Parts: sequence; C-alpha cells; structure tokens
Amino acid sequence: MLFDDLLNNPAKWMVESRDEHDIVLTSRIRLARNLTATPFPGWATRQQREETLKLTSGEARQIPVMKGGYYAELSGLTQQQKQLLVERHLISRELAARSEGCAVLISRSQNASILFNEEDHLRLQYILPGIQLKKAWGAISKIDSELEARLPYAYNTRLGYITACPTNLGTGMRASVMMHLPGLVISEQMQQVVQAAAQLNITVRGLYGEGTEATGNLFQISNQSTLGDSEDQIVERMTRFTSDLAHQEWNARRRLLQSSSLQVKDRVSRAYGLLTNATLLSTQEALALLSFLRMGASLDIFSHQALKNVNKTIMNIQPAHLARLSTTDQTTPEHRDQIRADIIRKELSGN
Repeated sequence: MLFDDLLNNPAKWMVESRDEHDIVLTSRIRLARNLTATPFPGWATRQQREETLKLTSGEARQIPVMKGGYYAELSGLTQQQKQLLVERHLISRELAARSEGCAVLISRSQNASILFNEEDHLRLQYILPGIQLKKAWGAISKIDSELEARLPYAYNTRLGYITACPTNLGTGMRASVMMHLPGLVISEQMQQVVQAAAQLNITVRGLYGEGTEATGNLFQISNQSTLGDSEDQIVERMTRFTSDLAHQEWNARRRLLQSSSLQVKDRVSRAYGLLTNATLLSTQEALALLSFLRMGASLDIFSHQALKNVNKTIMNIQPAHLARLSTTDQTTPEHRDQIRADIIRKELSGN
C-alpha cells in the first residue's frame, strides 16, 4: 500500500458519523506494549531501536489484518507526510517528532495502526466511528494476542504490562472518544464536566490529545488510570460516561434553542455567511464556524445535506493537507488560509 493510496482513500471513520446528533465522532482503543530485556525507546541507542524495530515490525506485518497495509519508517517520511498522518490521527505527535528506528504500520482499512518505538516499543490502536469502544477493544485485542504469541512481552503478575510511563502500567490501555460539545461549551458547563470526569479517573483533552486545545469544540476524552481495573471495566466505565455526556450535550443544545432561539439561529446563520463568503480562514476560525453549523444541523436549523461531508472537509482543511493541495512548493500561512476558504466555500455550495 502506497502513501498516496492511503491519503486518497480515507477510512470511513474519518469521514462518516454514526451518531445521529453528530456528538460522538470516534472511539479508539490504544495499547502500550514492550519487550522483555530490551531498553525502552527513550533509553535505547539507535542500534538497539533498529534491532527492536526489525523484530517487532517483521512479526506485526505477518498478522492477517495488517498484511498488505501501509508500512513506513519515520526516517523515510518528509515532515509534511508525518504531519498528514498526525492530522488523520494515524500516528501521534510524539512519533512524528522521532526518526531513526521508528516506524508505523497501518491496516488497509485504516482502522488499525501500530506505532513502533514511540514512547514504548509498540503502541497498538484501533478506531471506529461513533460509540463503539467495546467493538474496538475486541478488534485490537485479537491483534494484541497474535503479537503476544510471537513476541516476548514485558509483563509482571503484580504490575501488569510494563510501560515506559508508570501511568500506563497495568492494562496499558487508553480508551478514548472524540466528542463535539458546543452546547456544553456555550452554556459554560465544561468545567463541571472536567471535574466530574476527574472523579472517575477520566481526563478531557483537546483535538490531538495531551497538550492540545479543544479547537472547534472537539474534545478527546479518555481513561486516566490503567492499573487496578480490567480492560472490560475500563471500556464499560468509558462507554457509560460517554453516553451520559452525549445525553447532557444534546439536552444543552435543546435548552439553548428553547431559551435563546433567535440568538442560536443568528449564530448559525452568521457562521454560514462567513464560511460561504470569506476569502481567508484560519484553521481555528474555520473549525469554530463549522462547529456552529454542525450544531445547527443537529437542531434542524440548517440543512444536513450541506454538511454530509463535514468530517472529510475538516480533515482536508488541516495545514498539512492544504500544503499537499497547493500548486507551489512553499505555502505561506495566508496562502493556506485562502485555500482553506476556497475548499469550504465549494463544499457548502455543493460544487
């Protein structure tokens, strides 16, 4: 599978939504795994990382679901190619910052990906649209079991799977969902959500995870602890919290429409006006305006048809995707803002 094949055929979870109210966009399960008697990537020499990569990637590429997928060593990718994979949530920002002895393997469906020598020797992830954490866990568990049968995993009967960061000890699992929460943001309830989540050992982060902002009212929500709970318990708690939060978001949107109908409709209309007429749009402004349109569509203020490809549009207006569409080798921020505005204008007009 070639890089262009990967980019020209985005996974369904990237461009489709299973949530009728467009609240829960994706579900992801990520597992951290390491080998015995082998230094963690951050402590290993270049030669040790390359030896570990040769062993782990060779076995991973033999797993049926990963055969025929896209494989690349980070040292062979350009900075733009790395950023494209980050923007599609196929690799982490941490892996993109690395090079020698690091690689990624992505299944043909692009639901599954394996990161080699990021913080841990292996980071396995599986992504599905909507609230499907249990299904994602079942899928990645099969891949994990096949790898564990082939590789000497570092495991302790008391501490569980050994990881580079102590916070990942135990199951090594991060169960996360991407949620669109404009109703709770506008009604100033997100602080209460963050506090309630913390009491359940759940954390609320931005679009690209730890250290990033919640641009466009998009939040990544995941379990904070991995030690002391089973995988099934983590998935169940996260699924229940996500369902409850989606219900709160929907109620917040309906209350806003009931108490401030004209203001909400005006905000949605203004967002549409700017998006269909602006000649320059930054990433932050575009995502913020598209967020209002998405909310308006869920409340039947705005046509669902005009937003049928909104997830794909959001992906295509990220900086690295725009640079790929540019006809020049060097793109300035202003040029990217112009291309972004053109893409959105054409998408909303149906051209």
